[in-house]
Amino acid sequence: MTGQLRQHHLGDWPLGCGQTIPDAQITYLKIGELNADRSNLILVPTSYGARPEDLAWLAGPVLDPDRYCIVIAGQFGNGASSSPSHGAMGLAEQGWVVSHRDNVAAQHQLLKEAFGAERLALIYGWSMGAQQAYQWAVDQPELVERICCVCGTTRTSTHNRLFCLSLRQALTADAHWTGSCFSAPPEQGLRTYALIYASWAASQPFFRGVQEPVEQHVEQQWLPHYQRHDPRDLIAMLDTWLAHDVAAGSDLPTTLAAIRARTAVVAGSHDLYFTPDDLAVDAAAIPGAQWHLIQSELGHRAGNPHSSAAEQQQLQRIVAELLAQPIAL
Repeated sequence: MTGQLRQHHLGDWPLGCGQTIPDAQITYLKIGELNADRSNLILVPTSYGARPEDLAWLAGPVLDPDRYCIVIAGQFGNGASSSPSHGAMGLAEQGWVVSHRDNVAAQHQLLKEAFGAERLALIYGWSMGAQQAYQWAVDQPELVERICCVCGTTRTSTHNRLFCLSLRQALTADAHWTGSCFSAPPEQGLRTYALIYASWAASQPFFRGVQEPVEQHVEQQWLPHYQRHDPRDLIAMLDTWLAHDVAAGSDLPTTLAAIRARTAVVAGSHDLYFTPDDLAVDAAAIPGAQWHLIQSELGHRAGNPHSSAAEQQQLQRIVAELLAQPIAL
């Protein structure tokens, strides 16, 4: 389902790292209509590398656009919202690291100014979107009625950090990396990056079913998704992922125990990034949270099954069950 793609200007936006984005903006997609009392708003923060239109498929198969106003909001660094590729942001090498607390604060202003919304019926997020949903529930507990966190954790684990660091190293090891930017497209770096990404994002059973040589499969099916991005944006989003911690270094169980939103934690049976065991630990620390397991050989991508009806149906049932529960606020 298509929607209305818009930009919302935030003005000069200070970040937690001490930098300020001049004339910051969020690109968002609106699908469905807000009701009279503004009680049917669903926020979908974007995942790594996604732009709002990439997640429009959720409207219908998973989220009901006839009952809800669905707002898909691009995180900083994704190439649609303010990003290094716009020239307004730098990278960690220049002291720029966007946190999810920054993303949540910007999305909060967007929803107030563009929709006049005081409460959110649901925040639905996959992967880095799930990270933002958790951050919302921690930072704005009085505004969030429910969160559905699909294949994402409350803090980036040590093992997950290794994955992110390997991707960053693949890009910055390219001959065109200058130490702060790229003097030309990092073609070899992106190919290495795509190989690493594919090996983690899909499962071992998935790759057993691939008919063509795996190098050809990655070149044709994975690499184009990353080539469409400015590599600086890919790095900026990795740094946000690496910095993710809803407790900001404090005791994580204590932070999660204060979450008031009705919570669904959804794991993928073959997810190598955010394992079912890791998600079960998060769910156990959140009062009343329900833990669900999607049976799928898609690996991490089971949480974003834009072309697979079986996983879509599992997600739709989980969301319907969560929305049917009375709010805990």
